[in-house]
Amino acid sequence: MEPQLCHQVTDSVATVVISNPAKRNAMTAGMWRSLPPLLEGFARDPGVRALVLTGEGRTFCAGADISTLKGSSDPAQGLAAAAEEALAAFPKPTVAAVRGHCVGGGVQLAAACDLRLAEDGALFGVTPARLGIVYASSATRRLVSLVGPATAKYLLFTAELIDSGRALRTGLVDEVLPEGELDKRIAELTRTLVARSQLTQAAAKEFADGRTDRDAHWAEQARRSGDTAEGVAAFLDRRTPAFTWTPPV
Repeated sequence: MEPQLCHQVTDSVATVVISNPAKRNAMTAGMWRSLPPLLEGFARDPGVRALVLTGEGRTFCAGADISTLKGSSDPAQGLAAAAEEALAAFPKPTVAAVRGHCVGGGVQLAAACDLRLAEDGALFGVTPARLGIVYASSATRRLVSLVGPATAKYLLFTAELIDSGRALRTGLVDEVLPEGELDKRIAELTRTLVARSQLTQAAAKEFADGRTDRDAHWAEQARRSGDTAEGVAAFLDRRTPAFTWTPPV
């Protein structure tokens, strides 16, 4: 089977599966190129309220396909950076579900998600120092924002792998699940995400990512949507809220 990004939508959750099992789900140039338009389609789909990124089988992603780096790494790095930024800019909640190796470009993709859940035994590494590659500034800043400068430097300087326990302690992942429990927890989490206010999530995502000029915009969106009034009424009535705001297409 050709390397590809498999995808499906179930119960308002889009799942994207990195599929290149012959090379531990390494990302080819074609796979990097295909991610931004795939995400754009899901962003425009009102039936999608959250997205899960994972890898086929027992590996998340072993990074970029090294065979694509012969001669110069610049084209492959540009494709990876564009895919990473498209994932980070996705307007709905994103979750990385990590098993096995999450290395190089795999960490770039996982870090670009809003949340990262890992199975016990997962291994993480940022490995450009093994290849003499300059890690993209956007990817470096995102890594620092998650784990802090000291851990980011350790990962970048040494290219060593760290286990899921250390990834949890340093903030690289949000939860570590026992073997066999990851899918159950992802399903539970995404059910929660799709039940919550998309208005709150969209505004929070912008603010958390550093935007500071949209307070008035989001206050107006809240006023017009009626979601706040509905949320309060539902709380007082002890019922599930029926939020109506959706991201503009």
